[in-house]
Amino acid sequence: MSVNVRIPTILRTYTGGQAEVSAEGATLAEVLADLDRNHQGIAARVLDDTGKLRRFVNVYVNDDDVRFAEGLETATPDGAGISIIPAVAGGC
Repeated sequence: MSVNVRIPTILRTYTGGQAEVSAEGATLAEVLADLDRNHQGIAARVLDDTGKLRRFVNVYVNDDDVRFAEGLETATPDGAGISIIPAVAGGC
């Protein structure tokens, strides 16, 4: 399955400055593995040492937060849009 992955500014050094790249995979885990094969090092910024999504990184498949779906096993149908969004904190 071919999907489009939107890359946040902070991770674009791994994609040569591209804001959106294509990746292959039937699940989010497969997409992230393919993304890392083509843009080495990016998975280490999205996944922790145990292979789970980092606490402060949000990932959406077609606007659905994968933490409330099947996590890394969330299906990524052909043509899906995936967004990687680092969490932002702040306030007074």
